[in-house]
Amino acid sequence: MTSFWQKILKPILVQAPMEGVTDVIFREMLGLCSRPAVFFTEFVNVEGLNSEGRERLLPKLKFTSRQRPIVAQIWGNNPDNFTKTAKMLVKMDFDGIDLNMGCPDKAVIKMGCGGALISNHRLASEIFLAAKKGACSLPVSIKTRIGFDKIETEKWIGFLLEQNPDVIIIHGKTVTGKDKKKTDWEEIGKAVRLRNKLKSQTFIIGNGDITSLYQAKELAEKYGLDGIMIGRAMISNFWIFNEKLEPEKIPQRDKLKLLIKHLELAKKYYGNHASFNPLKKYFRNYISGYEGANELRVNLMKQPSIEEAIKKLLSVIASETQ
Repeated sequence: MTSFWQKILKPILVQAPMEGVTDVIFREMLGLCSRPAVFFTEFVNVEGLNSEGRERLLPKLKFTSRQRPIVAQIWGNNPDNFTKTAKMLVKMDFDGIDLNMGCPDKAVIKMGCGGALISNHRLASEIFLAAKKGACSLPVSIKTRIGFDKIETEKWIGFLLEQNPDVIIIHGKTVTGKDKKKTDWEEIGKAVRLRNKLKSQTFIIGNGDITSLYQAKELAEKYGLDGIMIGRAMISNFWIFNEKLEPEKIPQRDKLKLLIKHLELAKKYYGNHASFNPLKKYFRNYISGYEGANELRVNLMKQPSIEEAIKKLLSVIASETQ
């Protein structure tokens, strides 16, 4: 059966899943400013989703109609819970499921999850098969790296290709990052050549240190990739997926209105539990490159709440129209 991945024009531009960042609000603002071809949730633990703590994790799986196609990224170490979670995600109307087999977080690794699965082929295979069992017709992808504490692209990616996932998303670094190098795109290219040699239908998407849309497309063409995933660069540039728009040319008044929208969405989705401090990292997106920008940004950082920040922004917009 044809999946949504096969219907998208290449190179497929994908929003990376980032814990504590790519929630429903972030994705909504990204969709308003520019939009990737595919959206991803934050990663969500399958053990938690199948426990009494399930309700605390469900907000991570919220999405809007603007955020399609949407892929839920999940992680854990219990194959049965992957099956149960996949069935749950089908009912929640997700477009795809992604298995995290690359997270370098020490706590995640200690549990034998994320990047630790690179050293545990048996469990990795059991998890993939369990997720496929519950996913029905939804495509299942795997996000991983080129090795655990050393580069082993052929051994690991070759093994994953044998599992026949719809997509493998490869971050061109090892889990431990002992080499301290930048993303090794030659190794990602090696994965493409291996895929081609095996005559596999699995898509290969590259990930790591992408700073612009131009760079993404250039690397996709150079290494024969089906797509590129962009991560950290989105935090400072919500317009990164829009090649026809230059952020510095957007009227500041319009940017301030977008920031108000961002703050209002935080209130809408999280209500009185919405925390103001985590939102401050996005201020530079909207407030930069004009006279008085630094002063306004500092002023907003000092506001005690979302409501007060919105009031301040509205007063600035009002003064500009006089």
